[in-house]
Amino acid sequence: MEQHVLIEMCLQQLTLSGVHEGEKVVVLSQGQARLDYADAFLAAGQRLGARMYHMRLPAPMPGNGAWAVGETGLAANPEAVEALKQADMVVDLIFLLFSDEQMAIQAAGARVLTAVEPAPLLAKLMPTQELRERVEVGAELLAKASTMRITSPHGTDVTYRLGVYPTMSEYGFTDEPGRWDHWPAAFVFTGGADDGVDGQIVLAPGDVLLPFNTYVREPVTYTIEKGFITDIRGGLDADLIKSYMGTFKDPRGLGMSHVGWGLDHRADWHGLTQFPGGMGMELRSFYGNVMFSTGPNNELGGSNDTACHLDIPMRNCSLFLDDEPIVLDGDIAVKEMQRRD
Repeated sequence: MEQHVLIEMCLQQLTLSGVHEGEKVVVLSQGQARLDYADAFLAAGQRLGARMYHMRLPAPMPGNGAWAVGETGLAANPEAVEALKQADMVVDLIFLLFSDEQMAIQAAGARVLTAVEPAPLLAKLMPTQELRERVEVGAELLAKASTMRITSPHGTDVTYRLGVYPTMSEYGFTDEPGRWDHWPAAFVFTGGADDGVDGQIVLAPGDVLLPFNTYVREPVTYTIEKGFITDIRGGLDADLIKSYMGTFKDPRGLGMSHVGWGLDHRADWHGLTQFPGGMGMELRSFYGNVMFSTGPNNELGGSNDTACHLDIPMRNCSLFLDDEPIVLDGDIAVKEMQRRD
């Protein structure tokens, strides 16, 4: 993508995020990654009159290949964290989510925007105010509910007891102090009580395994009791999931994490075939998907900060809040959240 196009995209994003003259905005990058994004954000912020800074961390040391969420290059650099806490906004180009460092930055009042997806996807799923309104309707409904039940024709029937953890919304920009969002994103989620998730989830062919960035090829059956996975059965996909989780050597990876549904009608289920190299935000956001996650819940205020995390968006599910239909067979059932195209 030509740099002038990327600058215009970043200008639109920063405008939605309320950046204005005199604000202090820090762009955080690491090594050689996304330096074109950093330059584009810096140029866009200058056009808005913001005080722009670029903090560039050294490239990470080689790891074991696992996606260890919450582990960042900031952990060994408290002075950098203190500097970021003084910003009005931090543009995160390295993925800080689930880290203690991001939580400290947000607690200080800085709003945080993560942007790590391929530039063509950022352009395709540019946030809008209409999308924000749709997501906020969902968040309001979810925040009022005491139970969530998810079913599917493939055998999923699981119930989450709600009310312990807050409801979170993602719509792709952030204009409120202390708020985090991810460009692109359009979904709502919360977490079940630590001992309040019970039932069975059956993954069907075409459901998505993140961070594997692959589609399920044959059924996988999860058995969940009192908030923890007690059994994972199936063929090759089940074996891959269990092998991956085993590398962390942390039983907390079997805990149930956040759960919710996607609301962006522009996002495509087949997106992994179009925009390789990202972390699957299009798949988390596609309209009518129901996504459950395993592992850390510290983003919601819980105590589970394991680095073992999977997000699994599913197709053709139904989701009920206090027995009221929200998603039916993979389509949004609430008029105020339905697509307008």
